[in-house]
Amino acid sequence: MLTNTSIDELTPRQIVAELDKYIVGQHKAKRAVAIALRNRYRREKLPAEMQRDIIPKNILMIGPTGVGKTEIARRLASLAGAPFVKVEATKYTEVGYVGRDVESMVRDLAEASIRMVRDERRGDVREAADHGAVERIIDVLHPETTPPQTQANNPFAATLGSIFGNSFGNQNAQQAPNPAPTVQQAPPHESQRIRDEARADIERGFYDVRLIEIEVEEAAQLPIGIMGGGGDPSGMQGGGDMSEMLAGLMPKKKAKKRVTVADARRIFAGEEEAKLIDMDAVKREALRRAGERGIIFIDEIDKIATREGRGVDVSREGVQRDILPIVEGSTVNTKYGALATDHVLFIAAGAFHMSKPSDLIPELQGRFPIRVELDSLTAADFETILTQPKNALLTQYTALLAADGVALDIRPDAIAAIARIATEVNERDENIGARRLHTVLERLFEEIGYAAPETAPAVTIDAPYVVERLGEIAANADLSNFIL
Repeated sequence: MLTNTSIDELTPRQIVAELDKYIVGQHKAKRAVAIALRNRYRREKLPAEMQRDIIPKNILMIGPTGVGKTEIARRLASLAGAPFVKVEATKYTEVGYVGRDVESMVRDLAEASIRMVRDERRGDVREAADHGAVERIIDVLHPETTPPQTQANNPFAATLGSIFGNSFGNQNAQQAPNPAPTVQQAPPHESQRIRDEARADIERGFYDVRLIEIEVEEAAQLPIGIMGGGGDPSGMQGGGDMSEMLAGLMPKKKAKKRVTVADARRIFAGEEEAKLIDMDAVKREALRRAGERGIIFIDEIDKIATREGRGVDVSREGVQRDILPIVEGSTVNTKYGALATDHVLFIAAGAFHMSKPSDLIPELQGRFPIRVELDSLTAADFETILTQPKNALLTQYTALLAADGVALDIRPDAIAAIARIATEVNERDENIGARRLHTVLERLFEEIGYAAPETAPAVTIDAPYVVERLGEIAANADLSNFIL
């Protein structure tokens, strides 16, 4: 696994080498995205004034389905540790029609960035959170070792009660726990010994299956009707943020649950992580990272290309004009704050069977200056896809059946036969690229997968077996249309 430092130091040639581990062929597309990724690192080393003027060179990938367009973008984002979202252009429509608002793609990017940064912060505080969870379990197991605590009053309770009326006051009163029975406190030195012993037992799993009763924090619920029922569904700032803010001021509702010590440790660890993570810092870093390193992949952009300029094409052109300011660079309000798209890398893709890139409106064409055409996959490419990439398809099927004690011996002539049949079906019917291999392999291994684990412990797959299972279907155009 590459570290962030080594990712920034990767040359375009090394980036392509990393992509080669997962994606077969398409060297031109890999070169284009590798240069785009490296340019981000180059830009960050320039003076701040120049950084603002250097915008990403967006990429348009042209090629049939199943040749690796999406996978290249996804692997690139994973390699760079960058926020990534994949959207389909056909899900957006011009304002006034039924469909999603184009700005939602930017909000999705913000959400992806928040998840990424929050997961990183969780890794940083995991050890401390687990320690806090263990201490809370000891408090439950041995309450005599816990110093008595007074119930703290929420300073905002009276104010919120005056705003929201008696419904809030009654809810707050209902949440107040009943006074716990007095527990005889152990002497300090005895308490420390008991806690040390219990901590050791919990950490080695001695109490994992023991049932205990714990109090779990639940999100506070505002009275019905406050802030319009929970905020703006579009994700814009306003109602949603206000509801979240007021819910944060309200006392946490606690519910009692009976769970095992192992589950309690997991629940408590999650609550402790939430306390240790500074969400304001997470939001700031997430918005910065999304704006500076985010990648938005717009698939099926050819489906909104227009040629006639009337009828349904009017709506398609409207979608293009709505997407244009996002790609050009604009600021979108999200519930985490404003996110500027000036330096977000946009990668668009489409088969362009019924249209061509020049059918897009000129302004949008100009925002995708780098165009790469991806090649259709050949039988040789299929053989490589089946065997060479990390966790290749045949490796996956072998591992799945090995879980049932069935050892597959897949001969080279069988691999060649599978690749040949997939290529023939793609050429005769619809060309769906490498996705054809999934349908072919499912049909090939259907009988073995059904019989396992009652079948023989070892199964040999050779060319005659492949022809027996697939030959008749592949040769019959009507059958292959429905089955392969």
